[in-house]
Amino acid sequence: MSTKNRALIEQDLILIYVQDQPAFYARVEKIIADVKKGWWRVTMLVLQVPLKMATWIIDEEQIRGADFTMGGIPIRIERVIPPELPEETASEEETTVEKPVATVRHLKKETPPDAAPEKPRSGARIFTLEKPKSKE
Repeated sequence: MSTKNRALIEQDLILIYVQDQPAFYARVEKIIADVKKGWWRVTMLVLQVPLKMATWIIDEEQIRGADFTMGGIPIRIERVIPPELPEETASEEETTVEKPVATVRHLKKETPPDAAPEKPRSGARIFTLEKPKSKE
């Protein structure tokens, strides 16, 4: 099957179809020529939980979206074009800066008066996330 689609490039967002059904999204991380002429090693970050890396060896047609099989299972790679962000309607003067939702502050560890003093640990700190205090 000959296709005229653009070949995948690094950082493309792709949707993998398995048995003609959308199965998962991935981002193309690396494309290098395989030892076999006309074939490519495509390394992708599979966007699932947990994230996982996969490398497939595909040919010139498959890298442009042609159907192929892996272990007898029909596969297709389709490039996804993300939707464009809506244009900003507010002018710079109307734009407001939001206050931070949380801040990180250093806490001093409290020890009971009858406790033996701890040896200080180098680089050890305790942090907490808390909402910033309002100035009102």
